[in-house]
Amino acid sequence: MSPKRTDCANGVPRSSPGISTTPRSLPPAFDGVHDLWLLVPNGPRAPENNMNALWAARQAGVERVVRLSVVGAAHDAPNRSGRLHALSDRETGESGLRWTILRPHWFMQNLLNEAGDIAATGTLSMNMASARLGMIDARDIAESAASVLLDDPDRHHGKAYTLTGPRSLTFDEVAAELEKVLGRSVAHLPVSDDVKRETLLGYGVPAWIADMLEEYARAYASGWGDFTTDAVAGLLGRPPRDFADFARDHAAAFRG
Repeated sequence: MSPKRTDCANGVPRSSPGISTTPRSLPPAFDGVHDLWLLVPNGPRAPENNMNALWAARQAGVERVVRLSVVGAAHDAPNRSGRLHALSDRETGESGLRWTILRPHWFMQNLLNEAGDIAATGTLSMNMASARLGMIDARDIAESAASVLLDDPDRHHGKAYTLTGPRSLTFDEVAAELEKVLGRSVAHLPVSDDVKRETLLGYGVPAWIADMLEEYARAYASGWGDFTTDAVAGLLGRPPRDFADFARDHAAAFRG
């Protein structure tokens, strides 16, 4: 029988959706759990949520935690998300549990938020200028996490993996790849931070998240995201999915 696992987001195990977010309610949910997949949402309370989950896990005798962090998490990261995740990464490393941290780059799936505009107007509006990103397909992140969770805990204990795609792309190159798949013109239309922020707020995105995304965009525009690693290939024994694969697999969304 495989070890019991639980998936915790925002301090609430997904297997127990009725449990409240109060810390005292969490330990029973981890009863009999050996391995914890820990994912907390970006937000000002992210370190608190991470702390509550780790506290409950330790109380329940959990042996290992695999935590989803963010690319470039560090105390001097140029964005609040990276700085907050650095606090939780440090706490995870000092939790007394076996631990592994995954730090994925910019998700290709973020582009699905732009699918409506691409389908309607053939334009991709981003506020990152000519930034190059080692963007990754979220499916490779999921498979990397599963690989770590199903592997010998000692092999990955104490390690942090930065997960990227196989190549670093500009959004002009992204548009060109979409053109090939869709068979019609797609153009990258750079916009200002203010324009992008107003668009996000208009969709109901909280101001804290909009500001966080603007910080990421500025960092990426400065070249902060122009790199790739071989971490996915090392974990999965195959190269990560290319953006061309992503575009082909999600063509229907971009056609509208």
